[in-house]
Amino acid sequence: MESATVLGEHFRVVAGRSLLFDEEGFLCHVDDWTEDVAAGLAAEAGLAGLDHAQWRVLQFLREFYYENGRSPLNRRIVEGVGMSLLELERMFPGGIRSGAKRLAGLPNPRRCA
Repeated sequence: MESATVLGEHFRVVAGRSLLFDEEGFLCHVDDWTEDVAAGLAAEAGLAGLDHAQWRVLQFLREFYYENGRSPLNRRIVEGVGMSLLELERMFPGGIRSGAKRLAGLPNPRRCA
């Protein structure tokens, strides 16, 4: 994996593409995301693959982001995918914030004002 630092952010090669990430591993540009990028990030996080339920969560997160211009609150994710908060937290290494939202290519929640 190649890496070069640019103003606290760095480029990494994921799924054969050089992409800009922040210091916490979130994509800097939401439109750089592809399913292949998600699969590559999942593999880096220790997931052998993403199952149907995980893809459903990632798709919900992306659709919500594009419709509302922001990441959904956890309560909205629970309602949107019909799973408990505990199920969602266990589904992704890093839970919802550092797992699901990062794999979905959403902006870093800590950087959102």
